[in-house]
Amino acid sequence: MSTIPNIAIRHMLACALAFPALGAFSGVQARELTVLYKFAGGSDGDYPESPPIRDKAGNLYGTTIEGGSGNCYEGGACGTVFKLAPNGTKTILYSFNGGSDGAGPNWLAMDKAGNFYGTTAAGGGTGCLDEFGCGTVFKLAANGTETVLHAFTDGSDGADPGSLAVDKDGNLYGTAYEGGAQTCGDLGCGVVFKLAPDGTETVLYSFTGKSDGGHPVPGLLRDRQGNFYGATSAGGMIGCYCGTVFKLDRHGKETVLYAFAGGSDGEGPYAGVVADASGNLYGTTEFGGDENCGYGTGCGTVFRVATDGSETVLYAFSDTGNNAGPMAPVLLNNAGNLYGTTAGVTGGGAGTVFKLAPDGKETVLHTFDGNDGSVPLGGLLADRKGRLYGTTEEGGSGCFDDTGCGTVFEIKE
Repeated sequence: MSTIPNIAIRHMLACALAFPALGAFSGVQARELTVLYKFAGGSDGDYPESPPIRDKAGNLYGTTIEGGSGNCYEGGACGTVFKLAPNGTKTILYSFNGGSDGAGPNWLAMDKAGNFYGTTAAGGGTGCLDEFGCGTVFKLAANGTETVLHAFTDGSDGADPGSLAVDKDGNLYGTAYEGGAQTCGDLGCGVVFKLAPDGTETVLYSFTGKSDGGHPVPGLLRDRQGNFYGATSAGGMIGCYCGTVFKLDRHGKETVLYAFAGGSDGEGPYAGVVADASGNLYGTTEFGGDENCGYGTGCGTVFRVATDGSETVLYAFSDTGNNAGPMAPVLLNNAGNLYGTTAGVTGGGAGTVFKLAPDGKETVLHTFDGNDGSVPLGGLLADRKGRLYGTTEEGGSGCFDDTGCGTVFEIKE
C-alpha cells in the first residue's frame, strides 16, 4: 500500500495505513487512452494537478486547483473536490470558498468510511498572500461537510502542504514545502509534520536548506517502524543545492541518503519516492541527466537509490519536446517495471505516459496532443487489472483561449 494515498503503487516497506489498497498490478501492455472527462472551467472546475483515487465501485475522485463557485485571491475561483462515475457523470462534492476553508486543493485520500482527507496550497485565512492563507489540511465527510483540521501560518508549523500519509490510529503525516524554523532566502525551508485526529500538529523535522535539504516535495513513505522516506527539491550538496533523498527516523533524526550533484545524476526531484521489496528507492528528477538536452540543464531522470546510498540513473530523458521533464512519482509493478508521466515542458510539448522496463528500455505508452490532455503533473493510479488513471493539468478543449482546463484519462489493455 502506498503512503502516497492518491497513487496505487507497489512498495514493500509494508506501510501501516488506514486507507484501503488497490493492490499490485501486472502492467499495461496496450496503449489505448480514453479521455474520461474534459473540464470546462468555471463552476465545473479546472486544472487538476494530482492523480485521482478510486473506490471499489469504480468511481474516481479528485481535485481541481481552480474553478468551482468560490471567489478567491485576485478574483480566481478556489477549486473543487469531484466524483467521476464509471458512466462519465461528474459531481462536485465540494467547492472551496477561499476563506477559512482553504483554496487550491491538490492531493486527496479516502478512508474506509468514505471520508476524504486532503490539503490546500492556500487559504486558511492566516498569513501568506496578503493574509489570504498558507494552506490547510482538511477533512471532507461523506455527507459533504468540510472541516479544516489545521490552517498553516507560515511559521514554525509550515506552509503549502503536500500529500498525506495516514497510520492505523488516524494520524496524518505530510510535508510542507515552505515555512518552518529555518529560512531559505525569503521562504521557510519546509517541514515534515504529524497531525493528530484532534488537529494537534507536531513538527517532526524542520529543514535548514543546507546539507540536510530544503523544500520537501509531496510524497512521504512510511514503513512499519515509523521511519519516513522522501525527497527535497533544494539543499543537499554544497555549491549545488540540487535536492536530496532523505530518511527521517521515528525519533526525528534525519539522514540524507543521496544528495544530487546537478549533472548526469539528476537535479530537482519534484515528487517523492517509492520502494521495492529490498528497500531500494525510486523516483524522478525534473532536470539533470543528459546535459545536452533542453537548455543545458538536462531533461530529467528516473533514478534508483540503493540501501547503501549509491544512486543509479535508470533513464535520462533526451527528447526536448514531449518526452521530457518528469515531475511526478513513478509506479512500480510486480515485474519491476516503472510507470510515470512527463510534463513535456522543456520543448513546449504536451507530455507523455511512459513505461521503463528493468533493463532500462523506455516505451512511450501515449503522447498527449492537447485535445486529449496536456501537462500530466500528478502521476498515475493503477487498479488490479493493470489499467492506469491520471489527470492532465491542461488540455481538453474550449477553455481559456483553447488551452484547455484539463482532463481525466484511462489507459487500458
